[in-house]
Amino acid sequence: MEAIRIVDVTDGASYGLTPPCADPGFDHQSCDYWEDAERGSKAARASWLERAAPDRAEPRARPGNPFADPDAEPLDNPFLASRPSGPAVNPFAFPDDDLLADNPFAPQRPSRPTVGAEAPRKLALLGRGLAVFGSYAKVLLADDAPAAYAQFGPLSAYPRALRLRELYPQLPDAPLPAVITCIATTREGRGHGHAHRLVEAVCDDLAQRGFAAVEAYPEVGARPEATSGATPGFWLTAGFSLAVDDEHFPVVRRELG
Repeated sequence: MEAIRIVDVTDGASYGLTPPCADPGFDHQSCDYWEDAERGSKAARASWLERAAPDRAEPRARPGNPFADPDAEPLDNPFLASRPSGPAVNPFAFPDDDLLADNPFAPQRPSRPTVGAEAPRKLALLGRGLAVFGSYAKVLLADDAPAAYAQFGPLSAYPRALRLRELYPQLPDAPLPAVITCIATTREGRGHGHAHRLVEAVCDDLAQRGFAAVEAYPEVGARPEATSGATPGFWLTAGFSLAVDDEHFPVVRRELG
């Protein structure tokens, strides 16, 4: 009996558990196919696995006065108050966190979960909603080995899903559903029901987060290794119903109770 554990991808450690795609040409850790409706790709991009370089722009030099004599000594301004040495103090700035910590009467700002400024690009995409929505991905571990992966979230997080959904005006638009954009199992993990178990965990999670329904967008005729949305038959066996019957890109939907 395999020991099954499902982990939310919320930091570098859990992101590192993301299993490889069955097709080595694709990669869960560098896929932005659903996040970028114009140029998104499922292709493996090694550069995305590196930590993002911090943005350290060089400070701009203050422009000089083009009308001033460059050889003249600066004149003292009798109307300009002398500035104290050291960094300027803004009396309207919010107090430092250290000062807040020492003040028992000051309101405490709750810490907001984040993946960090130097997170790899894909992890940064997955971490966009941590402070409001929660995780956008889960990994299923079988005997501590990554066996399945799912990506999901609010419809607003995935522009390609929004564009695809606009093709079908018959879909209900209130309330908007959550979406599962990716469900995948490793080649070694197939045939054990891992994908169904992971989808069930995602649906339970989404219901607890207040969503009334969840949709997925499978691709008819695609190779199992080449699609992130699985097949219509898979979703029907996972408790979904066919909301839009299309010969290429049908829509499946499951009401959450």
